[in-house]
Amino acid sequence: MEKLRSISTFLPRFQRCAAQLDRELFAQQHLEYRAGNWLRCAVLKFQNPSWINNSPKAKPFSESIFFGIWVSEESVRQGKLNYNIHALKLRELTGYRIKSREFADEFRARFKPFEKQWPNVRTDLGPLTLMQGWVHFDEDNLETLIKALSYQFLNIAFIIDDLLAVRRKC
Repeated sequence: MEKLRSISTFLPRFQRCAAQLDRELFAQQHLEYRAGNWLRCAVLKFQNPSWINNSPKAKPFSESIFFGIWVSEESVRQGKLNYNIHALKLRELTGYRIKSREFADEFRARFKPFEKQWPNVRTDLGPLTLMQGWVHFDEDNLETLIKALSYQFLNIAFIIDDLLAVRRKC
């Protein structure tokens, strides 16, 4: 890992992974994705536009739900590739009536059958982090793991869609 110290060296690898994903397959579930830097981490972020508050006052990555795969300087030293689903400021998400704790509890109950497929996953966090985990990586398998986690997310994204559908304001 010594060769891969700076997060800036990881961003091109995340961007390359994003370019190699099957955009049409993700579009079938209305999922968009992009790689970038966020909070000094190289990140690949997935989101359905309906999971975002499009208010002009909304800040990036706020008032939304998203799946992220990322590395930080610390995780690089540990050889860990992180992933999670954040649900931020759900009460402010326009067009929905959402109680964050209730939403998190229901997500986790529906996620339970998929849990064993996600290495080192935790769901015992607060309502802002629906699930979070990590996988070991080395220089040779980073891109393979990023792509595998990306495609694995396709198997659970419907849970978020279903939970939002029943909370949509009429």
